[in-house]
Amino acid sequence: MNKGVWHALIAYALWGLLPVYWKWLHGVPALQLIAHRVVWSFLGLALVLWLSGQISELRPSGLSRRAIRTYLVSALLIGANWLLYVWAVNAGFIVETSLGYFINPLLSVSLGVLVFRERLRRLQWVAVGIAVAGVFQLTFAYGRLPWIALALAGTFAAYGLVKKTAPLGPLVGLAIETGLLLIPSVIVLGWSEARGGGSLAHGSPTTLALLVGAGVVTTVPFVLFSSAAQRIPLSLIGLLQYTAPTLQFLIGVFLFREPFTRLQFYGFALVWIALAIFAIEGVAARRSNQSAR
Repeated sequence: MNKGVWHALIAYALWGLLPVYWKWLHGVPALQLIAHRVVWSFLGLALVLWLSGQISELRPSGLSRRAIRTYLVSALLIGANWLLYVWAVNAGFIVETSLGYFINPLLSVSLGVLVFRERLRRLQWVAVGIAVAGVFQLTFAYGRLPWIALALAGTFAAYGLVKKTAPLGPLVGLAIETGLLLIPSVIVLGWSEARGGGSLAHGSPTTLALLVGAGVVTTVPFVLFSSAAQRIPLSLIGLLQYTAPTLQFLIGVFLFREPFTRLQFYGFALVWIALAIFAIEGVAARRSNQSAR
């Protein structure tokens, strides 16, 4: 395998293992944890951009008002996604979070139809229909709408949609997004410390090290993913992306022993079938297009 494939696999594996990391910090409130993630991620990304000679791209004066609005919206979406994900993991919903990232590609395609008037091919419609049936089955199995999964998929799909119009690369973009969230995050951390519930002054050295490490576990896989995206086809990245939710699902069921009933399995199975159809159809369509050229 070439370097790009390895970078993609390591990035998705790290993302897939994130529930274990957040579980180590289960004693830290989710909002405070995300504030730490934003602060340390921004510092880590700024360091990477400085070392790569791209730090000048972070200057606000180099961005138009439209670009700043775009990044403000994407920052709010990724912040909401991170907050919900961390809360859900530590509340015992790892399996449901994995469902969100399984259905995310199908939701992204559906948003493309609604927003950009993109046309789906017949088998893509079949895949979306089967996934919807899976969500209905899971609603029956849970006794409620799987809102955590749908909210995670929705915020991340919307984030990807907004990023389509962003003028800068993914690494610089994430640095700008965390930069826009920096001041609110510092306020949250200062307020927590002032009330005596902050983890900087009142937490153990291990907790503090893990909080600083939240920036590392955010930055490293993103750098690897950006490297992979430059080296391998998007179709291959699209297939490899299921590594992360698969690991999350296995961690939830087998490591943390979250409930997973037969009825839930039927719902997940429908989603997996939809993804298999979607992936195989996409590969076949790309090969057909290449042959035609």
